[in-house]
This record gives sequence, structure tokens and C-alpha cells, in this order.
Amino acid sequence: MKSCIVLFSGGIDSTTALYWAINQAEKVFPLTFDYGQRHRIEIEMSGRQLKRLNLPQKLIKVDLSQIGGSSLTDEKIPVPEYTTLSEIGRGLPSTYVPFRNGIFFALAAGWAERMNIHHLVCGFNVIDSPEYPDTRKSFVEAMEEAVNQGTHIKRKGRRLKIHAPFVDKKKSEIIRIGLSLRADYSYSVSCYRGQEIPCGTCSSCLLREKAWAEAGEEDHLLRRLHKEGRL
Repeated sequence: MKSCIVLFSGGIDSTTALYWAINQAEKVFPLTFDYGQRHRIEIEMSGRQLKRLNLPQKLIKVDLSQIGGSSLTDEKIPVPEYTTLSEIGRGLPSTYVPFRNGIFFALAAGWAERMNIHHLVCGFNVIDSPEYPDTRKSFVEAMEEAVNQGTHIKRKGRRLKIHAPFVDKKKSEIIRIGLSLRADYSYSVSCYRGQEIPCGTCSSCLLREKAWAEAGEEDHLLRRLHKEGRL
């Protein structure tokens, strides 16, 4: 790839996708969304990560709280608490934001068309979050076809390719890939409650804790917080 756009929230998966892209492309353009999320600290932390890598941050604002229906965009809907991952039931979780990733792809495709970039990279994976409909391989493939049908790129004899290299990977496997790419996760936040210090009770925090344990490595975020005397 000559250049690519990376959907970059600053979490574990998108951080790994960013380092993957850095190793694949000559130029990388990270794209972060301010969508009215409860955990807005990810915007600040993702900016810090990119500054450390000397990469510019493109920030697009789209207020998905106007759609509602998710505990990540509606303060009236509580973020579910769990003691263990086994307590998480099946079915669509309240943390699902309606068609969020489809909206993100559409906006990223618009920017890609203007920038004359033909590659989008995302860190989507379905193994650890099987109930989310917008992280599946079939969804990624469908969106790739849609953006090619709906942009001028195809008329130029080119195609826009969506890369989702970790779609069938466990989070622990994604971390191992990142570590092999020398990824730094010390400013990568995951907590759905919007805290830099993990709450330890939301599904995202529990999945992260499990993944680092399986990877056999200390979580870089916790290591940094310990060094700063905040844990």
C-alpha cells in the first residue's frame, strides 16, 4: 500500500491495526471519531498515542447520541456491570451503537475518495464479541462493495479495499501480533465508563484483562499507571 486510512479509536484492536498499517504502507492517516461516546477519554488518549508516533490525527465529529439506543451514547442507559465474563449473557449488548461501524466506514470512504486513497484499515474482530453485527467479515465485505458502488473511485478503474486483518483473531492473538510489531499500548484505553483507570467491571475491561493474561504479558496501560503512582 502506498497510503491508507486507519480507523483509530485508540483501543487494543485499532492500536494493533495502526502498527500493522505502519508496517504495510508508506503513508498512514489515522482517523478518529468523536461520536458523542460516553468514554470520550479515548479521543484524548488516541491523540497522545499519535503524537508519540509523530502522526497527525484527523478527527470527525458525528453525534450518534441523537440516534441513542446504546449505553455508550445515552447517559440514561447504564453500562452493565459484571464480576466475571461468564455472567455476560447472549443477545445484543446495550453497548452496541446502532450501525456505528457502517457510519464510520461511510465517512472514512468519503475522506478516502477526496484524498485519493484506496485502502481503509480497521481492527474489527468478532471472536471476543460475537453478538455485534458490525464487526463480522461478511459485514466488512458488504461495506467494501457498497463504498465501491457509491464513490467515484470505481469509475477511475480502481477499487477501495477494506483491510480487517484481525477479524477472525482473539484479542490475545491481536495483542501478540501487536507486540511482534513493537506496539505500545500504554495510552490505549478500553473502559466503557470513560475512565483512564479501568473500572474492572464492564465487559470491555474484563475482556482486556483476560486477553493480556492469555498473551502472558503485563498490560502496558497498567504498567504506565503503576509507574505514575496512580494504581
